[in-house]
Amino acid sequence: MSLKPPPAIFLMGPTAAGKTDLALALAQALPCELISVDSALVYRGMDIGTAKPDAAVLAHHPHHLIDIRDPAQSYSAAEFRADALAAMADATARGRIPLLVGGTMLYYKALLEGLADMPPADPAVRAALEAQAAREGWPALHRELAAVDPESAARIHPNDPQRLVRALEVYRVSGLSMTVHRQLQRAQNTAAEAPGLAQLPYTVAHLAIAPAQRQVLHGRIAERFRLMLEQGFVEEVEALRGRGDLHAGMPSIRAVGYRQVWDYLDGNLGRAEMEERGIIATRQLAKRQFTWLRSWAGLHWLDSLACDNLSRTLKYLEGVSILK
Repeated sequence: MSLKPPPAIFLMGPTAAGKTDLALALAQALPCELISVDSALVYRGMDIGTAKPDAAVLAHHPHHLIDIRDPAQSYSAAEFRADALAAMADATARGRIPLLVGGTMLYYKALLEGLADMPPADPAVRAALEAQAAREGWPALHRELAAVDPESAARIHPNDPQRLVRALEVYRVSGLSMTVHRQLQRAQNTAAEAPGLAQLPYTVAHLAIAPAQRQVLHGRIAERFRLMLEQGFVEEVEALRGRGDLHAGMPSIRAVGYRQVWDYLDGNLGRAEMEERGIIATRQLAKRQFTWLRSWAGLHWLDSLACDNLSRTLKYLEGVSILK
């Protein structure tokens, strides 16, 4: 009889839902190792606009995969998967439970299912696509993607430039769509009698937290964005601009909130419009996160406003045999 794979916990949810607070409570109650699943928290010097846990919290509850890249660098889902697997293996070897917390749903999916081999990034092709977007707008690029890769276009929102550029880049570099690349990878795995794309060797509890009422989340998003501005978000982006080696097309600066403040500092938006657009963009991010979560199999939901989420979570983890 084969042994049951070791336990791991995924704590997912939309932005501003309370994931970090619940993760910290779980880390107090259980021998958990916290691993960030957030494509913006990887960047150093991007603290306020990403709602990064402060230095005191990180000192008491260290998180893997926070502050591991300079904002001038890129960070892919494949790199995340490799880094997360290493952190999970290290935690498991020390008798701890990997607790993955964050809202970058593509990273969770990559971790669970693996990634098909894709062509490497091509800076010239990417620059051409970004220049085209500047001339014609992102909806035009989305229509182009729909013509060559309808499946990816259905999955990628027109206001998600990072994934949109990557999908078109893959097609222009290789002549094959992302969908075709994935189909070829699956066929190769089947031929080799592989059980899928590098299946995750853990028994995973899938949790998600969000307010039961969407308007409550919208209120929290607006309140948090305004608090970020009070805490010095604009000054944080000014410091990034002052380096001289960053621009609005980089993945780091395209993060929600940062690109709106950058536009404000460029003089393209007034202060009030920047605030409004930042809040709207964050709501759109939350909507995309909900779209991912609605199709997530075996997901156990928690209400952000409940006062007993820790005890509910511990009871659920016992029920699914995550806790011995």
